[in-house]
Amino acid sequence: MKFAFNSNVGKVRPHNEDSGGIFQHPKGPVMAVVADGMGGHQAGDVASQMTSDLLKEKWLNTPVMSKPTEIEQWINEAIQLVNERLFLHAKANRECQGMGTTVVLAVCTEEFVSIGHVGDSRGYLLNSCGFQQKTSDHSLVNELVRTGQITEEQAEHHPRKNVLLRALGTEPTIKIDVETIDWEEDDTIILCSDGLSNKVNDSEIEELLRLSNSVNDKVDKLIDLANDRGGEDNITVAIVHYSHDRQEQG
Repeated sequence: MKFAFNSNVGKVRPHNEDSGGIFQHPKGPVMAVVADGMGGHQAGDVASQMTSDLLKEKWLNTPVMSKPTEIEQWINEAIQLVNERLFLHAKANRECQGMGTTVVLAVCTEEFVSIGHVGDSRGYLLNSCGFQQKTSDHSLVNELVRTGQITEEQAEHHPRKNVLLRALGTEPTIKIDVETIDWEEDDTIILCSDGLSNKVNDSEIEELLRLSNSVNDKVDKLIDLANDRGGEDNITVAIVHYSHDRQEQG
């Protein structure tokens, strides 16, 4: 597999509340993580960084799993554990009260990809059938669109676009969406925070992913495009490309 990750503060925010990374298990499978913190400086930073660090530690110390059911259960348990740690940390530290974070993670094996998410950070799949968003935003505007109260066009400029219905760390327990999908040689998984998806549409992401550039270059081009369009938010992108060629990572 080839993979690349980068996180950028953008052009407006004074600090980066996004976090994440791509972590290869000693036995081969790869886990990509993107977390978008909220709650202001300190709190948002802490929430997203704790999420990334805890998931990385748990992943690298977990025996290798081969079945989708095993990995889906692992994702559920891992994210629940992170949620509990964040919730308790916020209760114990006044400066972190109200903190939370989105999370989207993808465990990529040779046969399949299992994706778990909470919030509005997204996971997409590019394959021979096209480009598809595989996660559904846990946001107010997405719920309004889903129930037919507003159109997708109205959602783009809705004044409460950033209101989340689910986030890690805000409640003692959390509902997690988990899905397993098949993938094949030359397919690509991309995870991102809303700093990218609010600025670059699906067709533009697909167009850049289909270029022959390296995965590192694709990550950088996506971030540059979001920044060219204002970069009002932090921008984080993780790409995993299914390839048997020499590993390339960044």
